[in-house]
Amino acid sequence: MSTVLCVDDEPNILSALQRVLRGEVGRVVTAGDGEQALRVLAEEPVDLVISDMRMPGMDGLQLLEKLHAQWPQTVRILLTGHADIDSAIGAVNRGAVFRYLQKPWQEAALRDTVHEGLERQALRRETERLQALTQRQNAELAALNGELEQRVEARTAELREANERLQRHHLKSIRVFANLLELRGGTLAGHGRRVAELARELARRLGLAEDAVTEVFVAALLHDLGLVGAGDRLLTTPVPRLTAEEQQRYREHPMAGEQSLIGLEDLQGVLPLIRHHHERWDGQGFPDHLAAEATPIGARILAVCDTFDELQNGHLVQPPLSREEARFMVQRGRGTQFDPAVLDAFIAMTEPRAAAGPATRALRIAQLEGGMVLARDLLSGGGMLMLTAGHVLTPALIRRIREFEEREKSQLVAHVQPIGVSA
Repeated sequence: MSTVLCVDDEPNILSALQRVLRGEVGRVVTAGDGEQALRVLAEEPVDLVISDMRMPGMDGLQLLEKLHAQWPQTVRILLTGHADIDSAIGAVNRGAVFRYLQKPWQEAALRDTVHEGLERQALRRETERLQALTQRQNAELAALNGELEQRVEARTAELREANERLQRHHLKSIRVFANLLELRGGTLAGHGRRVAELARELARRLGLAEDAVTEVFVAALLHDLGLVGAGDRLLTTPVPRLTAEEQQRYREHPMAGEQSLIGLEDLQGVLPLIRHHHERWDGQGFPDHLAAEATPIGARILAVCDTFDELQNGHLVQPPLSREEARFMVQRGRGTQFDPAVLDAFIAMTEPRAAAGPATRALRIAQLEGGMVLARDLLSGGGMLMLTAGHVLTPALIRRIREFEEREKSQLVAHVQPIGVSA
């Protein structure tokens, strides 16, 4: 409900204003001079003030100037005689007067002016309300966004941790599965694990992304999966001594390994590396005779690491070569059997060098304690992989290893990291 204050020193003018505005506005109050008007304004909210120009003491112009200073949102209308037009124009500027009306006023003009002033006041208030609402909503939205961002960050961290945990478990499962290949014994025993370690280090040295490094590592663990069903002779006889028929069966093992894993969605990036790890740089390899960079970089890495280890385990030559002899032999394949860039990185990586860093501790299983970290893979008495390097030992795990040791009537040795060295 709007309130209008009429200020004039003549009671009959105030009565006339009340009569004109009765029913047009919510409430009309009056004041006989400027001081009284200021007291009214100090006691209650007023939407619009109509003041006469000429009043004793404080005139209308002075009153409206004070209103503009103390209650700037109140709409101000000035009533003036013909002789005071110049002063009224000054009041528009100095007192920020909304309108001025000449006496005697036209009732319709007065009503229209009051209505227009009150509409302006209502519009201002609605604008202020909407601005305050917008500011409050913006503050609430900012707080909500902040809370949402925190929740998203927390959830993202949880998902990242879960994904990393899943990847670790997946990789451990792959390593356990690869360990089954070594049950055949012969040259397969430990071969995949050794090639995987070499291939992973070489892939990182060549600057491959970590996802690609992992694919190379997994492919190395599984690259001879196709030999699982082969006869013992293919596993125990050096490749050059195989018969023509056996040579053909041997050349099919990369495709057999690929086919056995083709249904596993997570290993699709690994399959080409398994299929092509026997391709050659000059195109004379198998099974597809790919040459140079047509062979995936991961397969070119496996080709070097696989040959290097097989030269030492007796699968390619008899008697087996030493590490340095095998290193010398693979260098002879630069640019023919092997990618020159990959081979150069491999030769630099395997350069003999003095051991660096703190020595590991070799302990009997009975000496292990919870919290220790394996520095090397833990192997069974038969050379089977039991736990991978970096595994944190728990009391329960140590107890299971001791039980295994007692059942197998063997004495295992675990190499653990020095205290303070991270996994």
